[in-house]
Amino acid sequence: MPFAHIPVLLEEVLEGLNIKPAGIYVDATFGRGGHSRRILERLGPEGRLYALDRDLEAVKAASLITDTRFSIVHSTFSNIKNVCEDFGILGKVDGILMDIGVSSPQLDDASRGFSFDRDGPLDMRMDQSAPLDAAVIVNTYSQKDLAYIFKVYGEERFASKVAAAIVRERQKEPFSRTLQLAELIKKTIPGWNESKHKATRCFQALRIAVNGELDELHAALDQCVDVLNDKGRLCVISFHSLEDRIVKNFIKDKARGQEVPPSVPLTFEQIEQLRLATATMEPVGGAIKAGPAELKNNVRSRSATLRVSERMKRLKT
Repeated sequence: MPFAHIPVLLEEVLEGLNIKPAGIYVDATFGRGGHSRRILERLGPEGRLYALDRDLEAVKAASLITDTRFSIVHSTFSNIKNVCEDFGILGKVDGILMDIGVSSPQLDDASRGFSFDRDGPLDMRMDQSAPLDAAVIVNTYSQKDLAYIFKVYGEERFASKVAAAIVRERQKEPFSRTLQLAELIKKTIPGWNESKHKATRCFQALRIAVNGELDELHAALDQCVDVLNDKGRLCVISFHSLEDRIVKNFIKDKARGQEVPPSVPLTFEQIEQLRLATATMEPVGGAIKAGPAELKNNVRSRSATLRVSERMKRLKT
């Protein structure tokens, strides 16, 4: 493949999925298949692996896998429940992997428009068939909306300043190239940071807005409860605090179960029984980060966080 991808937290994911040789697994973000290939190695003849990816290039790359135990669908992972229903595996899945965010091939290919240090079209679409790209947002959204995107999705301190500069400059010439935008952001944000490009947060924010990434994540997580079988595992790798917060709160909320108002006269034992009856997921350990060896070999793993959770047993009716 012209653009390589090193799967992050690979061994930790394999351990987190607790792979059974005859199990059914879903890689909801195939990318270039680094995780998928290792999952297949651990499956026996009866095991199955189903994959999804919204990126047409990723689906094309998956054609190199000729293993009959493997299938892939061009789809967003927010459609995971429908995909599993179509395959007849809804509620039967032993493990789901979600590797959230942009992949190395997307970043390294300048023509995809994700990178602020490689010149390319201002695109940022993970699904090349989608109508909305970064150029549309940058050139048509109001100053207020741009500031919101940069502040909320990028946590950029100077969101309003950047938004104002974009609106002012696009009146002279529309933005069409990544370096054109990156240079403006670099000039607009004051100060100097040797460790991080000034455009990092704004480019992250645009990418999230173009692809609706946070809404996608919320939707996909909620569906995993129905997709997994009892004791099935969910492994989610995130790369920034916005995503990790969503994953962390999802697990916490699903493990809490139904809350009881203080005014309801129940004993501690009764409250715990209610929680166990209504909770659907429980955490397996805490946040997992890359170790020294992986950090040395793959600099992009430094911001990765893995969280593992398990589907609690359903009550028999």
